[in-house]
Amino acid sequence: MEADSGNPSGEKPELLPFLALVATPIGNLDDITLRALRYLRNSQFVAAEDTRRASILLSRHGIKAGLIPFHAFNEHDKSSRIIDLVQSGKSVSVLSDAGTPSISDPGYLIMNKALESGLSPIIIPGVSALSFSVTASALPCDRFSFHGFLPVKEGRRTKALLEIASLDMTAFLFESPYRMKKLLDEICRHISPSAPVAVIREASKLHEEILRGTAAELVAATANRNWKGECTVAICARKDYCKDNFQNGECNEED
Repeated sequence: MEADSGNPSGEKPELLPFLALVATPIGNLDDITLRALRYLRNSQFVAAEDTRRASILLSRHGIKAGLIPFHAFNEHDKSSRIIDLVQSGKSVSVLSDAGTPSISDPGYLIMNKALESGLSPIIIPGVSALSFSVTASALPCDRFSFHGFLPVKEGRRTKALLEIASLDMTAFLFESPYRMKKLLDEICRHISPSAPVAVIREASKLHEEILRGTAAELVAATANRNWKGECTVAICARKDYCKDNFQNGECNEED
């Protein structure tokens, strides 16, 4: 087992060249931690999945830093450049588009490359669409699975949904608004029409909405909806979960 204190010298971050993976707001810009702001203010560079969104966040808090585009299409090359910057004495913070790096966003690769290079990245925790949805779903989450975005191709997509059905726990996934209607139909078909489902849309934003009900109920309630915004979907596939208790968020455990 590796021990990693993150900041072994105990020095303040402004006295150290550091590589920090920083969680950022998923909607409401006030959902930024004081610690995240401290590290961002002491970064010479900010590597961001979307530099435009990062600029809005940094400007809001009067932070100036060089911006480096860092996304799924360039993270192999940029990871090496960022590590070189830190090893040359610069401090760099890495941001995903919104939320926590590595959760369906870049972060895994640079984390591993940094460790291979002898660096110990500092992890600045904060908001995530996943953690938000675990609470907002009102479904049993003493154990749960996360599936990111489902595959687009039909065969692989069906296989993923059948896997969720077999796990006997609450599952969370992200979905494009363009496939939300299709997903609810698929949950009915491949998991169960009576499976409790929660759809968390536009979490922490102006038009935040949380829909709860069985898969069949949500199919009927949203039949004519033109889905918009970012969605997280929670599906309860637990065998011991009683539909009658779904509305009040309780779970009856079998003895």
